[in-house]
Amino acid sequence: MTTLIDPPTVGGARGSGPTQGRSSAGSPAGSGSRSGSSAASRGRSSRGDVGWRRRLARLTPATIISRLVLGVLLVGYAIISLYPFAWMVSAAFKTQQEVVMGTSLIPEQPTFATLAETWNRLEFFNFFFNSLKVTVGTTLGVVVVYSLAAYAFAVLRFPFKQWLFRAFLVLLFVPGVVTLLPIVLLEDKMGILGTHFGLVLPFVNGTAPLAILLLTNAFKAVPGELRDAARVDGAGEPRIFWRVYAPLARPALITIALLTAIPTWSEYQLSRVSLTNEAAFTLPIALQNLNSTNVVQYNVLMAGALIVVIPVVILFLATQRYFVNGMIGAVKG
Repeated sequence: MTTLIDPPTVGGARGSGPTQGRSSAGSPAGSGSRSGSSAASRGRSSRGDVGWRRRLARLTPATIISRLVLGVLLVGYAIISLYPFAWMVSAAFKTQQEVVMGTSLIPEQPTFATLAETWNRLEFFNFFFNSLKVTVGTTLGVVVVYSLAAYAFAVLRFPFKQWLFRAFLVLLFVPGVVTLLPIVLLEDKMGILGTHFGLVLPFVNGTAPLAILLLTNAFKAVPGELRDAARVDGAGEPRIFWRVYAPLARPALITIALLTAIPTWSEYQLSRVSLTNEAAFTLPIALQNLNSTNVVQYNVLMAGALIVVIPVVILFLATQRYFVNGMIGAVKG
């Protein structure tokens, strides 16, 4: 028995079959990928919601209350700490009468006349370079000397290492004012009293305990395998320090530099006692000389304080990321 097949029909079935197969096969694949990605995103969000709910469920009422109390205390401490700075900035843009009589922190009639007058009276650049010389010299001395000392305490072995390290830590609890008179008498005999070098030496010495403590912990955090590999390559201790340890401890070094530069820039006590030549005065002493009249001009003093503190604020803002990382690394170390 012969079966008759219509060729156009077969041709149409053969031609349309693969096309229909591709379209029918392609559409479910595309929709499947889209549905899979959306399902994955929903899964991630649901897992995040579940994790957040679990963390909330673990919080007891006592924990919530303690965190609220801690937050309130921190906010209060921040307000107490920032208010004097805000008052200083506000008074710098006020007149003397508004500072004395006004009660608002925001100036009613802001003026730049006080800043301009204070800038001229302060002779900023005449004393700026004196402060810069003392600050840079002290900071370089601290970073170079005590980074090498901290490297020795952290890596090398020598007799009485632990005793010497503890002796430096004990110096943290000695008030600086106790050493003021011995420093003045010693520098007078050395012939450096009243010079900038006579300021740099005690400033460098006074930063020793904190610098050694932080840098020693930072160097201890560096893996010892790096030092062993460098020694295998033939590197000596100076090269290992400068090429391996110093770059890895850069945040700690910048932190020590900041902790040295900021108090050195604003130091007043020893500078007031030792410096007698006006040409050698630093900015804090020049700022104190603004208060030479019988009536205290608070707006002028606050404008001068703002001018003096601006370089330090700029320095901190430019290096705050390294400062935070250095403090965290030193504490962990």
